[in-house]
Amino acid sequence: MERKDKGLATPRAAGAAGVVFAVLMAAAIVLVRIALPGGGDGVTLDAGQRSGVRTALELVPFAGIAFLWFMGALREQAGRAEDRFVATVFLGSGVVFVAMLFGAAAAAGTVLGEGPQGSSPSFGSHFAYALLTTYAMRMAAVFIITTSTIGRRLGVFPRPLVVVGYLAGLTLFVAGTGVPWSELVFPGWALLLSLNILWGRRPSTAPPVPPA
Repeated sequence: MERKDKGLATPRAAGAAGVVFAVLMAAAIVLVRIALPGGGDGVTLDAGQRSGVRTALELVPFAGIAFLWFMGALREQAGRAEDRFVATVFLGSGVVFVAMLFGAAAAAGTVLGEGPQGSSPSFGSHFAYALLTTYAMRMAAVFIITTSTIGRRLGVFPRPLVVVGYLAGLTLFVAGTGVPWSELVFPGWALLLSLNILWGRRPSTAPPVPPA
């Protein structure tokens, strides 16, 4: 009975953590995009913009923690049936994404430093944007594609969700800095996946769990 309860709790943990990550990540992206349009080049921040950036930076650590919980719960669901190569890429891309997310947040924090006439340091803002939109989002794309691949192979994701995952991953691969607000694709996909997990919409043809 104890093992059964653990098996039932893990999908709920993945779904709940995914929703928390999606909401916090999307909120942080929106706040930073509004306060620092175009990468923050030569921007003079008013009190409201500084408050928005500060709030976004406070949300990022919690978003990263929720993402790690989300990733761990997803990996627990795959269990021993997962392909080692794909699982390694899944784990690596997720960890690197969180590291780059924290690095981008630390760099973005330089805009809160006092400069001449309140102007934001351009190097820090540009570095933060490059780290987030060019590198972290590429890792997010790898994470989406590998997660969709694992879900397809194990038969635990519905086909439309797998297709959406591949499309979202390809979008993040090719968009980069050329498409503003494209970073919202990742939390949007995480929210969609998490809601699917919480609603328990799994195909009846899912492979049985091997006996202990």
